[in-house]
Amino acid sequence: MESQNKEVDALVQKITGLHAAISKLPSLSPCPDVNALFTDLVTACVPPSPVDVTKLGPEAQTMREGLIRLCSEAEGKLEAHYSDMLAAFDNPLDHLALFPYYSNYINLSKLEYELLARYVPGGIAPARVAFIGSGPLPFSSFVLAARHLPDTVFDNYDLCGAANDRASRLFRADKDLGARMSFHTADVADLAGELGAYDVVFLAALVGMAAEEKAKVIAHLGAHMADGAALVVRSAHGARGFLYPIVDPEDIERGGFEVLAVCHPDDDVVNSVIIARKSNDGGLLNGGRGGQDARGTVPVPVVSPPCRFGQMVADLTQKRDEFATAEVAF
Repeated sequence: MESQNKEVDALVQKITGLHAAISKLPSLSPCPDVNALFTDLVTACVPPSPVDVTKLGPEAQTMREGLIRLCSEAEGKLEAHYSDMLAAFDNPLDHLALFPYYSNYINLSKLEYELLARYVPGGIAPARVAFIGSGPLPFSSFVLAARHLPDTVFDNYDLCGAANDRASRLFRADKDLGARMSFHTADVADLAGELGAYDVVFLAALVGMAAEEKAKVIAHLGAHMADGAALVVRSAHGARGFLYPIVDPEDIERGGFEVLAVCHPDDDVVNSVIIARKSNDGGLLNGGRGGQDARGTVPVPVVSPPCRFGQMVADLTQKRDEFATAEVAF
């Protein structure tokens, strides 16, 4: 226990130092200094760790919340930069591998699809999917549409009109995918009847960054999604909670869902994944308990893929080198 406490203290001290350095940057747009600091941050956060970020003290919690918002801003600028770069090609979709983390999206989307196929009763063959928080580089929707769901129509929602404009340009040369992708500028809180049309709704990790915000979004989805529809929620676990918000499965059940599976990858897929289904009986609202389904009798499967830590570190080192040699335009 003492050794674990020392490990946690050392990690929090390191992350606090990186937060201070990132906070002093004049801009979070891609450049060598920004890329180096965020690569150091990801390298510190992805290995397995005994830290429970939800139990940190008030000062560390404030730092963590600020860091997640900085990560969100930097991620948005990075994606906008690469979206503009890709749009300059005749067929942008042929060059997606230029984005340093594209392989992560391939692996995350594959994981999400496999979890849906395994745990959603009756399997998964959705006619319509909504992705909430798709951003200027809608890699997840692309990978799912191109590799796993070839007949599915995707409606992508984002608060930012400029992000949607950038995203739509990427599909202009692909008639099939272009016909199955649409982009809508909207706040999820303003969506109501539309949500009832979807067989699956994906909720991006950075939609609702504070726990209360995330719970409110999930409750709104629960009020308007069709009974039996699937919800895929991206979360975080361990030290990865310094990068992305952690979603409590109980909040999902309180929102009117039955949690079917929770997956905490320990490889280069940074996000955790929670698979849920819109409950006919209201989830925890009708007496379920956290960690179990709405009937309070069936444990939620927690799926942990095999660790590839050595390969993960090598991948991060390669990404650092790619960033260092990448052409950055302002």
